[in-house]
Amino acid sequence: MATTHEDAIWPFGTDWAWRGGAIAGLGATVVMGIAIMAIDLAVLQEAIASLYGMQGNLVAGWIAHLVHGALFGALFALVLSDPGLHRLTEWRWKALVAGVVFALMLAVFGAGIIMPIWLRVAGFPTPPPIPNVTTPLLLWHLVYGIVLGALFPTVEGV
Repeated sequence: MATTHEDAIWPFGTDWAWRGGAIAGLGATVVMGIAIMAIDLAVLQEAIASLYGMQGNLVAGWIAHLVHGALFGALFALVLSDPGLHRLTEWRWKALVAGVVFALMLAVFGAGIIMPIWLRVAGFPTPPPIPNVTTPLLLWHLVYGIVLGALFPTVEGV
């Protein structure tokens, strides 16, 4: 198969689709947030809101979670802009797997290690242990990763 000059250069000049990543991350966070509310409302209302000193405020918990999800979606897009991952999103299943791997890494390192430390610093009265990797935490992030990986190829060009 012949390659054009543009195809030969393109892997070294990939774009960062941060808007698409943020949109996919936002959508994934909404679905994940619904799953969190169905299982343990206190995670949003107490823990996530407490990251910003607003313990007990469900609206603050939702806003913080949505902002985090959009930022991590943009970070996902940045990771996929690496030339070594060029055109990964052309295969939806690969994007889905990438979303799941990314989200599970967020679960372990972000929510499992960094978040308990942050809660201690913020003065949360009962911070979780370090590491705090639980089955619900992994399931919630699995949901985030599936939705993120499924949505990103669709909104990547936004």
